[in-house]
Amino acid sequence: MSTVESEFQEVRRIEAAPAPARFARGWHCLGLIRDFGDGRPHPVQAFGTKLVVFRGDGGALHVLDAFCRHMGGDLSQGEVKGDEIACPFHDWRWGGNGRCKQIPYARRVPPLARTRAWTTLEQDGMLFVWNDPEGNPPPPDVTIPRIEGAGSAEWTDWHWYSTVVHTNCREIVDNVVDMAHFYYVHGSLPTFFKNVFEGHTATQYFESGAREDLPGPVGQPQLLGNSSVASYHGPSFMIDDLTYHYEHGDHRTVLLNCHYPIDANSFVLQYGIIVEKAAGLDAAAAEQTAIALGDWVKLGFEQDVTIWKSKARIDNPLLCEEDGPVYQLRRWYEQFYVDVAEVRPEMVDRFEYELDTTRALETWRGEISATVARRAAAAASS
Repeated sequence: MSTVESEFQEVRRIEAAPAPARFARGWHCLGLIRDFGDGRPHPVQAFGTKLVVFRGDGGALHVLDAFCRHMGGDLSQGEVKGDEIACPFHDWRWGGNGRCKQIPYARRVPPLARTRAWTTLEQDGMLFVWNDPEGNPPPPDVTIPRIEGAGSAEWTDWHWYSTVVHTNCREIVDNVVDMAHFYYVHGSLPTFFKNVFEGHTATQYFESGAREDLPGPVGQPQLLGNSSVASYHGPSFMIDDLTYHYEHGDHRTVLLNCHYPIDANSFVLQYGIIVEKAAGLDAAAAEQTAIALGDWVKLGFEQDVTIWKSKARIDNPLLCEEDGPVYQLRRWYEQFYVDVAEVRPEMVDRFEYELDTTRALETWRGEISATVARRAAAAASS
């Protein structure tokens, strides 16, 4: 065997199966209730199909498949009439339970006139739908926790962002264990990093120090660091209890990071933030704080999206000790893509891992000090 052949065989090759055509079982947030409750039909491209969201006279939000089972008309182009959505093609009226309630020009409604009605949840200002390829209802123990501060006078309202990302949604979930990218992509200085996976929940415990070489959010006081407990509750909805530490005190926030798939290779990424109103801070000032922090978070997500646009899908990432439990996280994530009967213990049993940041911090602090010194020298000589 030649040297060239030997070296070629030793090269690590990227393995990547096609993204799954199946969509994850679980609750998915479609957005804020306030954006759907105007009495008009709203189209949503999700789960490889088109949905229609509408609020009828009964007050509840309903989600149906968008294409009428009569002749395929698009219900999202129709009209809400009473508590029903009327097809623009022939005015068939569909109720929120998926049954055709009336056909104005017909004597009777065919017994089989039924479309898919999605199980919904309205909570903390958001609309969720339940997706299950097996068609089962949500188990009572698979819930979305209530969010402290949401709807409270002591906290701001949601400041919300949404964008379409053209890749498979596994990329965003990988961030749960990716300590190092917080430094290189987001400008953080991770000082503590730990993961706990158990059942349908995956949690990241994170603490970060200040970066002397990077500016903070525009208009904000000096940031000393932040601490975060961020949990995915199911495959697509993360609640992050995120506290920013400033020289004058702390800002408590709740950051949401959620998504729903459009198809196998694109998803809608949504994120929102509420901020606890500090003592002596009026409503307008508190809202501006939420907007400033939200815009700062937006920059971080945009940095992720830039990476995702150009990176390769990889099923066999080559890892070092400081990269965290990527494979364990993916085993946890796999539970949402198989039938309930095929969920294995290693997908849901408790797994806990604290990453040693000693080596990383030594390197990063050295880089930061060198950058600060270089800038100081340049300023002194100018």
